[in-house]
Amino acid sequence: MKPRFPVNLIAALILAPLPAFASLGGNLSSVNSDQENMKAQSRVTRTAARYSIHESLTPAGTTVREYTSESGTVFGVAWMGPVPPDLRQILGTYFAVYTNAKNVRRAGHRHLLVQQADLVVRSHGHLRAFSGSAYLSNSLPQGVSANDIQ
Repeated sequence: MKPRFPVNLIAALILAPLPAFASLGGNLSSVNSDQENMKAQSRVTRTAARYSIHESLTPAGTTVREYTSESGTVFGVAWMGPVPPDLRQILGTYFAVYTNAKNVRRAGHRHLLVQQADLVVRSHGHLRAFSGSAYLSNSLPQGVSANDIQ
């Protein structure tokens, strides 16, 4: 009989949501309060030509970057770390679009690409090494490409 601990651990890590982040398409004003609620450290805030990047580190060691336009709207989110973020929270109102997407491409068990209307979600990883990004293609500021959201 094989031990079930790793399977249970994997399920717990994937299903246990991390604390809240600002939602895709949402407002920048929630970023600071979300960092407090999730007990995350704000590591970096960088400003590029037409957008800002707000980077946080969760207690679980996952780095989350929120990309906001000059108007303060979150148009993209990227993550990397040992535990995936709570996509329901990160995608906000777009979570239903994500879960109901018909245009889903999988490359093996570790890669996922969802393109549905304005929403694009890329995710890949394995135990203790998850990364991905989500963005609103129609909300990308002029001069910003999907490759900028990492």
